Amino acid sequence: MRTNPNTQPKTTQKLALEFILLFGLVSALGDITYETGRGVSGPYLAFLGASAAAIGVASGLGEFLGYALRLVSGYLASRTRAYWVATFIGYGLLISIPLLALTNRWEIAVVLLILERIGKAIRSPAKDTMLSHATYQIGRGWGFAIHEAMDQVGAVIGPLIFTAVFVQRNSYRDGFNILWIPAILCVLVLIVARLRVPAPEKLENNPAGQDSPRAQGKPKLPPVFWVYAIFTFLSVAGFAGFQIISYHWATRAVVPAEQIAVLYAVAMGVDALAALVVGKTYDAIGLKSLLIIPLVSLPIPFLAFSQKYELAVASAVLWGIAMAIHETIMRAAIADLVPGEGRAFAYGIFNTLYGAAWFVSGAVLGLLYDYSLPWLMVYIVLIEIAALFVFPLISTKRVTAGQ
Repeated sequence: MRTNPNTQPKTTQKLALEFILLFGLVSALGDITYETGRGVSGPYLAFLGASAAAIGVASGLGEFLGYALRLVSGYLASRTRAYWVATFIGYGLLISIPLLALTNRWEIAVVLLILERIGKAIRSPAKDTMLSHATYQIGRGWGFAIHEAMDQVGAVIGPLIFTAVFVQRNSYRDGFNILWIPAILCVLVLIVARLRVPAPEKLENNPAGQDSPRAQGKPKLPPVFWVYAIFTFLSVAGFAGFQIISYHWATRAVVPAEQIAVLYAVAMGVDALAALVVGKTYDAIGLKSLLIIPLVSLPIPFLAFSQKYELAVASAVLWGIAMAIHETIMRAAIADLVPGEGRAFAYGIFNTLYGAAWFVSGAVLGLLYDYSLPWLMVYIVLIEIAALFVFPLISTKRVTAGQ
C-alpha cells in the first residue's frame, strides 16, 4: 500500500523530512568512508598481490556475510526494537576502512573489508525500518530516493578525495588515512539524529489491520514477498560487481589506475540523480518500476569487460543506474509489502537473500573471468533472462493475496 503524503499533518511531515535529511547526512558521511574503500578495493587487493579469483570470492563472501547477518540483526531489531543501538554499532565499525592504511597483506585487508560489511549488516535493517516510518509521511519511493541521493553524494565525494590524495602522494595509505575524518563525523551526526527523533516509529500512523501482533511471535510474511525476493536474487546474481569490473580495468589497462576511483564517483553521481527519478516512478507505478533492473544489467558486461575506455565509462553510468534501483525502490517495496511490526525482520530476510546473490555473483564471475570472458557474459545473460520470467509472478501474487 503506497501512502498519500497530502493526507498527513504538516508538522509530522516536516519532522519526518528532517529525520530523512539527517539520516541522509549520516549516510553521506558513511559513504565517503566505505564506498571509497569498496571503489578501490579491487585494484588495492591486486596491488597487495591478490588474484582475480581471490578478489571475486573475497568480495562475494564479504557481501554474503554482510547481508546474511541481517537475518539475525533484523530479527533482533524486530523483537527488541533496539533500532538505535544496532545503528550506532554498525556505523562505529566504519573505522575498519581507514584501518586499511595499516596493512600490507591482502588477507588482512580482506578481513577489514568484510568487517565493514558486517557493520552494515548490523545497522541496515534497523536503519531502513526507522527510515520506512518516516517515508510513510512523504511517499515511500520519494523518501528513500531523497535518502539515497544524499547517500550517493558522499559516494561521489569520497572517491574524488581519495583520488586527489592518491594522485598527489601516489599512496593508498595516505588515501585511506584521510577517511578517519568522515568516519568520526558520521557518528556525531547520528547522535544529533537520535536526540532530535528518539522514536521514529511514531512518525507512521499505520492503517487499521496493517500491523501484526507481536504476541504471535515471528510476523507472517505475505507470499508476494518471497516471489519478490526470488526476482531480486536472480537480478543480483547476474549483476557484475564493481570490484571485478575495476580489476579488469586495472589489469588490462583499460582505465588508468588513478581514474578508476573517478569512474566509481561517476557511477555514484549517476546513482544519486537516477534515485530521484526512480523513486518518483515507484510512487507512481509501484513494483512495475523494478522491471528495469534486469534490462539495465544485461548490457553492462559487454561494455565493462571490453578493451575500450569509452565503453568502460558507459558501463559505469549504467552500473550507477542499476545501483540506484537496488538502493531506492527495492527498499521502498519492502515497506509497502510488509506491516510495520515485522518490517525489520523482513528487511533482514530480504537482505540475506540479496547478499547471497552478491556472493554468487562475485564468486562465479571471478572464477569465470579467469576461465573465459565469453562464458561470463553467457552466464549473466541467462540469469537476467530468468529474472525477467519471474517478474510477472509478482503482480499475480499481489492480486491473489488481494494486496
